[in-house]
Amino acid sequence: MRFSSIVASLALASSTVAVPTSGHGKDNDSLYKSMKKAGRSFIGTALTLRDEPREGEIIKADFNSFTPENAMKWESVEPSRNNFTFDDADRYAAYAKKNNLQVHCHTLVWHSQLPQWVSGGGFDNKTLIGIMENHIKTVMTRYKSVCTRWDVVNEALNEDGTYRSSVWLDTIGEAYLPIAFRFANKYRGKAELFYNDYNLEYNAEKTQGAARIVKLVKSYGVRIDGVGYQAHLASEATPTSPGAAPDQKTLEAALHATADLGVDVVYTELDLRMNTPATPEKLKVQADAFERVAKSCLAVKRCIGITVWGISDKYSWIPGVFTGEGAALLWDENYEKKPAYKGLLKGIQSKKGH
Repeated sequence: MRFSSIVASLALASSTVAVPTSGHGKDNDSLYKSMKKAGRSFIGTALTLRDEPREGEIIKADFNSFTPENAMKWESVEPSRNNFTFDDADRYAAYAKKNNLQVHCHTLVWHSQLPQWVSGGGFDNKTLIGIMENHIKTVMTRYKSVCTRWDVVNEALNEDGTYRSSVWLDTIGEAYLPIAFRFANKYRGKAELFYNDYNLEYNAEKTQGAARIVKLVKSYGVRIDGVGYQAHLASEATPTSPGAAPDQKTLEAALHATADLGVDVVYTELDLRMNTPATPEKLKVQADAFERVAKSCLAVKRCIGITVWGISDKYSWIPGVFTGEGAALLWDENYEKKPAYKGLLKGIQSKKGH
């Protein structure tokens, strides 16, 4: 995902990698080993393949899953009608197979990073539904053996929990959501199917909107496996965030709002930005915030994993979108572990019986 406006509008962008092969987390204190011990499915990172050997080493040590940052989005794989370009996405599929990694594939139906031929094509309901199915069928079939999870629909909600205006909603109506999941179920292989959005972590109107989507899809007799909480948060008040990340109780309540409907929940794009430059005091506060996010996941049985939105602050999307903010990830610009790493690890290891 990419983003446009903010505070009430977040989205995605930049991070990560090149790597060696085989096993994950040989260090007993690695994120992956600790997450596995805690009985969860995965710990992941957003991934952009690049010439940074250090990132490959980190993935091998600490992660067992990744999310391709941009390579599987509509504009990347179907830039013109029925003209599919898979060269870039295929690199990520090969990388996953070579390194035995889970892949959270991202994303099928979204209002952004959508080619003009779709968003401005003026198609009627029936034609647009056909275009949607053809896209989902072609992409999911190609990566059927690769994708562990799919973000089927991305960012369909406004901040007040109402539906966001898009070519999908404006042409098809709210039924586009269950229709997208119905097609995804048809071609999914073994992948779990998710709805994904930002600012769900505050347990407010938007969180209830996500719960409504789960109920809507199920009311059509269609399977939905989970909800992704993007968790693009701040560790302190910033110009684009009125306050720090929610307290643990609020985070847990937000996760339960959809998990209690019988679906899995995941933190899909976690980062915690601050006003830069970073100071030792700010880094400590950030570490505490990462810790409580991890604890909230481990406290909710249906929270199966966490993906951090990148490895190093060097490539984080935050500074390019939010001026004067950044330092949002677990490793600094020199690939040194920050207190944030220890905070996330501590939160994971707080699980009883760890």
